[in-house]
Amino acid sequence: MEQLSAQARWERHTQRPLLALAVAFAVAYAVPIVDGSAGYSLTAACTGVEWVVWGAFAVDYVVRLALAPRRKEFVRRHWLDLCAVVLPLLQPLRLLRLVSTLLLVGRRARMAPQIRLTTYVVGSVVGLLMFGSLAVLSVERDSPHGNIRTLGDAVWWSFTTMTTVGYGDHAPTTGLGRMIAVGLMLSGIALLGVVTANIAAWFIARFEKDDVEERRQTEAIASLAEEVRLLRAEVARLAQRQEQRR
Repeated sequence: MEQLSAQARWERHTQRPLLALAVAFAVAYAVPIVDGSAGYSLTAACTGVEWVVWGAFAVDYVVRLALAPRRKEFVRRHWLDLCAVVLPLLQPLRLLRLVSTLLLVGRRARMAPQIRLTTYVVGSVVGLLMFGSLAVLSVERDSPHGNIRTLGDAVWWSFTTMTTVGYGDHAPTTGLGRMIAVGLMLSGIALLGVVTANIAAWFIARFEKDDVEERRQTEAIASLAEEVRLLRAEVARLAQRQEQRR
């Protein structure tokens, strides 16, 4: 119980700092891509920030594992966290570090009970747009046959791809860009399914609540009518006895 309590305290105290580090990571990842003329020093500084943020998440995972009362169960239940931490070590690409950080931020954010559906959906949309736009721009801007050259083109492509509209005016031409497109389409479909399912569940719960309230009122009215009937019968019986006494 003490270890579990320590783990809960650690997660509560580190949630906001890790989210702040994730924002710093997003800025560091975006600056060299948006500013195509960024020099070596700025690019190296941004890369250093990315690795520092990844290291913070790796340390967080190790500490949570050490504080877990049952470590095997912790690894089994948080296997995605482990993959996100190990992934950049296998292939230290900036794109993989972005994926890892987004996965870890999402896992930690879902631990907070105050997170609501609206916040999660908005955060997911913003995260997908940022990920898709920056990732595809980084791999397509220097492609000889690419037509996604600016951030505006990348954002427009990400939005149309995520919503599965696909106008076709902008499309990735590299293999990695197409892999990003597949991931963005699947994520958009999944997000749309989650939103639709939750809206439907909300309506169903609302209708069920109204039905329960209506049944309760109907039962109360029926009970009141029965009491009135019994009262009338009692009044009639008393009146009949009064007449007999006379």
